[in-house]
Amino acid sequence: MDQASMESVDRNINPRVFFPAAGLVLALIVLGVTLTDRFGAAVDDVQRFIVAQFGWVYTGIVALLLVFVVALVLKPEFRNIRLGPPESRPEYTFTSWFAMLFSAGMGIGLLFYSVAEPVLHYLEPPRAEPETTAATTEALRTTYFHWGLHPWAIYIVVSLSLAFFAYRHGLPLSLRSAFYPLIGKRVDGAFGDTIDTLALVGTLFGVATSLGLGVMQVNAGLSSIGLLDESAVNQIVLITIIMAMATVSLLLGLDNGIRVLSRLNLFVGLALLLFVLAVGPTAMILSAFLEGIGDYASNLIVLSLRTDAFHGVDWQSQWTLFYWGWWISWCPFVGMFIARVSYGRTIGEFVLGVLLVPTLFTMFWLTTFGVSALDLEISDGTLAATIGENVPAALFEMLDALPLALITIPLATAVIVGYFVTSADSGALVMNILASGGHPNPPLFQKLFWSLLTAVTAGVLLVAGGLQALQTATLLTAFPLAIVLGLMAWSLWVALRADALDATGIGALPTSRWDRLIEQWRGSETDASHPSSGPTAASGTNTGQTADPTGARTTGAHAGGKR
Repeated sequence: MDQASMESVDRNINPRVFFPAAGLVLALIVLGVTLTDRFGAAVDDVQRFIVAQFGWVYTGIVALLLVFVVALVLKPEFRNIRLGPPESRPEYTFTSWFAMLFSAGMGIGLLFYSVAEPVLHYLEPPRAEPETTAATTEALRTTYFHWGLHPWAIYIVVSLSLAFFAYRHGLPLSLRSAFYPLIGKRVDGAFGDTIDTLALVGTLFGVATSLGLGVMQVNAGLSSIGLLDESAVNQIVLITIIMAMATVSLLLGLDNGIRVLSRLNLFVGLALLLFVLAVGPTAMILSAFLEGIGDYASNLIVLSLRTDAFHGVDWQSQWTLFYWGWWISWCPFVGMFIARVSYGRTIGEFVLGVLLVPTLFTMFWLTTFGVSALDLEISDGTLAATIGENVPAALFEMLDALPLALITIPLATAVIVGYFVTSADSGALVMNILASGGHPNPPLFQKLFWSLLTAVTAGVLLVAGGLQALQTATLLTAFPLAIVLGLMAWSLWVALRADALDATGIGALPTSRWDRLIEQWRGSETDASHPSSGPTAASGTNTGQTADPTGARTTGAHAGGKR
């Protein structure tokens, strides 16, 4: 590599984030490989301690984040703030936008659990008598709870913070930027490095968890049609092949790779959904959907604050806390990705679009597949045995009981592969941005490095303990990020209030201070030869001054978008 190339790479890497994050992940991988049993036992002990002593932290913070995002929509002075200059407009059509955020946000996990979870809750409900009508209702309600409003509220806090500070105020597209209203230019020091390192490690383990689940299900699908036996070795081979596909997609870029695949995933997934709806118990599915939404809404407060203080935390740790940890570990990845494709939208449009549309679609998907599975289990009791032995095979067992299984099983496997690829390439994209200080176009070798490290991590977790190891890793990496999320929401509120006060003409003092803080950081970045990679669509002030929009589109995190 020549001197010019070396200097280019150096400018696009933040060594204070890249090397600590890579070193920590590699150290954990080495321990997992060389001391599998002892390391696994130690991690389990730590996980049990966190769940027993701090499980309520996950519950409380996730509930507060949902209240926070609803409050954003209810305040008129916040709703109309645009994620960019006042004249900015969205880059992507609604269909492309929704397809990308859904593929990144749910994808693999929804296919993995949409059949298994309702049946498992029916067989072992948290409150009702097993295998009763009450258990059926509780199964659907609990599944809605885990996949409904709360995960999207988590994603909104991160994605809105990133988009607001990057597109409206020209700060780098990095998690540290979200804390600037609280601590000023100190975000460019050890605190900011720690935040980005935690986000990078959490993202890697969150994506690795999803890839582990996805490859287990791909293997189960290929096994069900007689193409490949289920084994750890075959799963490692599948990870290698699919991660190679994801790397190609990543190198093609956001518009030519991720956007195209996301739209394809959405339409093929819709075809599978409509097929199951048509050939399954259609009337029961539609009735359960309406009833389930009402039941979920009427129990939302109780569900949100439930900690099982007097029932023990075993069920919570296996289900709710695992999900909250999963969503939290994914939030830097999904949040940054959603921010990157949401330039120009108003806060009201953004929050309602991200909170309600994916939630309703997810609930309909869960109802269609979950009720079909419950109907099959109630009628002949065949699914329970399969799920008890092999959760990834549950989807294919249900499809095998429906017509045209020779078509739908390969189709479902293809959808899982598609979501696998989009999750992996968009996750690697976000890790690259975090490791490069917010630079939207990090060097090629870095893209390859994080893709490879994610694949290796997923493989090690699978070999070390399969599904249980994936769940444990998710809970552990999410705990510090849960605290970060609470602080991030507070910081965003402070900044939004300053912008809103400035718009009404009554907030000159706090807004001018906010402007000075941003300008100070920009100056310190320039002096330190640490270029800001955030969009320059806004000047960093609230007075309506704007930079060259052409330059913003080529240097900002939203560059390259298509209307």
